[in-house]
Amino acid sequence: MEIFLILVAIIALIIKSKKTLHMLQQNLYNENNRYIKWVLNNSSNFFTLELLIVLIVAIANVFLINESNISFILNILAIILYIVYIQNFRKTLKNEQVKKPLVVTARVKRLIVTTTILYLIPISLIIIYRDNLLISHFLIFIFILLAYLNSFIILLANFINKYTLEKYVYHHFKSKAIKKLKSMPNLKVIGITGSYGKTSSKNILADILNIKYATLPSPRNLNTPYGLIMTVNNYLDKFTDVFIAEMGAYVNGEIKDLCNLVHPKYGILTRIGTAHLESFGSEENIIKTKFELIESLPLDGIGVLNKDDPKQVSYKLKNKCKILWIGIDEKEVDVKASDIKCSSVGTTFNVTFKGDKKKYEFETRLLGKHNVYNILAGLALGREFGISITKLQQAVRNVKQIEHRLELKKMGYFYQIDDAYNSNPVGSKSALEVLSMMPGLKVVVTPGMVELGSKEDELNKEFGKQIATISKADYVVLIGEKKTIPIKEGLEEENFDMNNLIVYNDVKEAYNFIRGIKTKKDIYALFENDLLDTYNEK
Repeated sequence: MEIFLILVAIIALIIKSKKTLHMLQQNLYNENNRYIKWVLNNSSNFFTLELLIVLIVAIANVFLINESNISFILNILAIILYIVYIQNFRKTLKNEQVKKPLVVTARVKRLIVTTTILYLIPISLIIIYRDNLLISHFLIFIFILLAYLNSFIILLANFINKYTLEKYVYHHFKSKAIKKLKSMPNLKVIGITGSYGKTSSKNILADILNIKYATLPSPRNLNTPYGLIMTVNNYLDKFTDVFIAEMGAYVNGEIKDLCNLVHPKYGILTRIGTAHLESFGSEENIIKTKFELIESLPLDGIGVLNKDDPKQVSYKLKNKCKILWIGIDEKEVDVKASDIKCSSVGTTFNVTFKGDKKKYEFETRLLGKHNVYNILAGLALGREFGISITKLQQAVRNVKQIEHRLELKKMGYFYQIDDAYNSNPVGSKSALEVLSMMPGLKVVVTPGMVELGSKEDELNKEFGKQIATISKADYVVLIGEKKTIPIKEGLEEENFDMNNLIVYNDVKEAYNFIRGIKTKKDIYALFENDLLDTYNEK
């Protein structure tokens, strides 16, 4: 019977490990303890009552080796509980709204091997000592305990790999990437960083420059040293004219390290805010870290800054490279947008360039004021790279919508404005402004903003106020009863009709609610949140 118990435990462990690896990957392999914080905040996902009872049964069996009948019954109970756990866990996984599934990379494969070895140790000992009931029962308990602590065993495997295999692999591929970049002296390298909008800015810039140059943006969110090394080694080739490197950071010095890796000559700084305030420790550290890009540029390099961002304007730059200022509100800039109009089909606006009094009309399928800033940064470098205004207008018209970033999608009975990626104070406000411009009935769906440190509740309360005052929403759907309390307080303070506030613990229920709204108007639903599958409350 013990054999069947171990086999069922292994099946449960495999299913559980896939979810654990997924969360470890989404939390950047525990960079800045992100994964540990997630486990502690979501312990109910893994440490269930069924598994706890199985653990108690396993330790009871150690003391009941002479009571074969009782031990047999307990093992049957443990097997049943494991089967119940497997069924419930699979059902939970099936119902989850997974926006970013597990990617089985080489690193994940190495983690699987190390984790497997860790679990094979107690299994091997069980086989070796199978004739000694006391020792074998004790080892079975140890195995079940380690299976129960799977979240931490995989973390241990990650730690082991990080300082052995991953260290070697990293330096090998880093040397290969540096050698490749040195072999391409004519390559134009552009770095992009900021608290918000890095990926949008990168993709927009790539679409603009592609009208004249063969441009390679770093794929997806590969904005870490591993990501940029992988991009250079796997995607960069001799036909590439421009390489755009998105640069992410959680602590001081990380942008500088990325610059030392790819050596950008051009840099774009998007908006600076409070994203990842918890890991940076202060706004001052955030600003200093983001400016590491501009301060790493060579003297003949070009930095693009936003003059509507007070944090950028007030910073004392320690570099004498050329700076191009963009803006919408400020007048004295190099590239300025005005007359911005949003609709259900996109955005139109006029652009003026310094030294040229003529206004040029641009149109794009993208939504939001912050995307206009991203386009302005692309136009600033586009002009520096010798692209004509006619070509720039054409390029902006052809800029593709960016997945999960104010992406307008027809979802059967309603229009979804999908802004589900990395919600933040600046981006969320811009998203609410976009929603307010839409005709028809308006809905906001959100679990609020995360990773804002000690200011998280304060900023989410302000977000609630903005939903009531800016978005003109007819309904608000909050995801997660506990963590959205500050948003609810903000709505109440601005006298939002609380009869039109709905709270669910799973985003899937929000879709069903919207589909059930009875109206002859078009429905526009703004989904403003971060990593739905990670932050759902159960």
